[in-house]
Amino acid sequence: QDEERRESELAKLHSLQEKFLSAQQWKTDCRAQAKWEHYLSCDGSPDPTVLPEINTFMSLWRDDQNEDIQLVMKKGEQVLNLIEKLQFILLDTPPNEITEKETAQYQESILELENLLHQKYNEATEQLLKVTNMYEDSYTGNMQAVIKDKNVTFCIWGNLKKKIRFKNHVFCDVPHGFDLPKSLAMSSVAVRILHTHYDHVSPLWLQCQSVPKLEVLESKELTPPSKDTVEEPEEEKKTDREELEVPVEKDTYSDRGKSATSFKENSNSITNISETTEEIEKKSGILDVSEVQDLAMQEETDEREEAIPDENIVDLQEFIPVGGVYHIDALRLPPQVKEIKDWNMVELLDPGLEAYPYPPEEAEDAAHPPVQITLMLADHVMYFENPLIARWDPAGQQWRTDGINNIRYETQEKKVNFEMDAFYTVALLQDAHLSMPYSTWELQPTGTDEALLLVKTIFAEVQIQIKGNQCMLSSVVAQEKHVLSHLTGNWISPLELRAVMKKAGVNIFPEEYSHKYVPVHKKSPTAEIRAYQEMALLACAFAFAQSKWNLEASEEQVVFKVSEHLSADAVKDWSLYLFDGQKAQKLKITESSEAFSEDLEDDSEFHSTLYHMLKDFASQEAIDKVETASFQFIDAVYQLLLATRVLTYS
Repeated sequence: QDEERRESELAKLHSLQEKFLSAQQWKTDCRAQAKWEHYLSCDGSPDPTVLPEINTFMSLWRDDQNEDIQLVMKKGEQVLNLIEKLQFILLDTPPNEITEKETAQYQESILELENLLHQKYNEATEQLLKVTNMYEDSYTGNMQAVIKDKNVTFCIWGNLKKKIRFKNHVFCDVPHGFDLPKSLAMSSVAVRILHTHYDHVSPLWLQCQSVPKLEVLESKELTPPSKDTVEEPEEEKKTDREELEVPVEKDTYSDRGKSATSFKENSNSITNISETTEEIEKKSGILDVSEVQDLAMQEETDEREEAIPDENIVDLQEFIPVGGVYHIDALRLPPQVKEIKDWNMVELLDPGLEAYPYPPEEAEDAAHPPVQITLMLADHVMYFENPLIARWDPAGQQWRTDGINNIRYETQEKKVNFEMDAFYTVALLQDAHLSMPYSTWELQPTGTDEALLLVKTIFAEVQIQIKGNQCMLSSVVAQEKHVLSHLTGNWISPLELRAVMKKAGVNIFPEEYSHKYVPVHKKSPTAEIRAYQEMALLACAFAFAQSKWNLEASEEQVVFKVSEHLSADAVKDWSLYLFDGQKAQKLKITESSEAFSEDLEDDSEFHSTLYHMLKDFASQEAIDKVETASFQFIDAVYQLLLATRVLTYS
């Protein structure tokens, strides 16, 4: 019976999955419309994808001599928006809509914008240090200033009096602080702590991480026979993109040059997991998916790991910077402005802003006292465990843990104290897989084209609402307290939600290499991806949840709980279903059974699709809702399921 009806069932499922193609086309149209609307707006802002426009924007700002810190911060917000646009274009555009040349161009523009922004902060710092009298502290006689906005906290201190008793300092409003060695306390030195709430230091592939690409191959076995079937040519294998070396201006006191390492493997959008519209239209079957070539990816990442013998180098697959970056610098005080009658005179030096060498070059082999630093942990980030503190190594383009000692956390005050043997750019890194595997998960409909995804981890309970093509972080509860209130209540795309949650330290989004760090029962990509597709198609009328038997099932099978759920107050009557990508069945066992069994529920039979399996027991109202569900809602659910991979990481 299953074989006889297989073709008709797959044909029906294929007609439903045409909604995925509609969603892809809708996104393409939206991108084109956004570009056209920007062109019509004529608001003076550049289109970052148009090279002459973005180059003109950078040239004009580079030549602008107005170095006021407030203006730099205001302009910096525009620069950050341009960078974010380019990042999302790289992550969200299907490969068939973007060329290799465009990808390289956007990567280069991102790096140039990042370096220009930091260069402008250096110029503004130099300008501030020339007018220290404007920020002179009445008690110590030294300069101190704290200037901040939502993206940057800028703290600077100038040693004008050179008194040993003022060698330590804590900034007002922002309790960052330091304790200088005696030699620095008697020198013409300034200390800057520039906390950028963004990370423009880490390699580009880490800054722009997206849902990992799962390569999709044709599965002839799963494609129903049809006279219209067109044999698909073998897809050409693209060679890895060469690393794009971007010439950047070196800072006067630190080397921020970095190469735009291609993140081809790390920055493919969610739509890459499905085949392109053109490829799918060649087939008469369902949206066809086969194995993910994660074995090759695993071998590559293993080789990458083996190539790092130094234990002081931070593995950026295991740890990720959270809470931004702290640029901690010792700078030479430039000549100060002198008032002579009605004239203000200042000596101009060619080198511009200069780093103050510490430890001194002549004392390289001699012992020198460390610099003591106190940092206030960012309040817009969740640190579920004490973070790892690392310094940036510009030469090796990596985060390192050596050179930082005597780390002490003050958990209640949300402070960290540590010693550095020199002045570094530092970051607080958190285990990227702290929240994995998840304790439990549930996806339930809450209205027409609306649903709620609940993911519980060992540290927090996360609730994400889905409505139409958008998502909203509705709550994050940690230790029975609602946290990250600044992120909740905002409707954004699934891709944006993933980015802001990871930035805030709540990472429930596995990467392609996460199986190396999380003890999970790996599942066949065929079964997993097909399950997400059908769950998304059915999410408007059925609730899905974790089953403990999913761990007992084989790698080729996934097991989950399902219940028809048409109203918010409906009592869930859970049943267990097993699915392997080709066959769905209702199980006789329950969650409380003593052992796992694949025995069929009485009076039930196999089906080729989960849709037809549930149809045997569902009401007509539920089936009607499935038929009329919005393609935008279906796509949003699918993206979230692919991003969280609840069937593997729970």
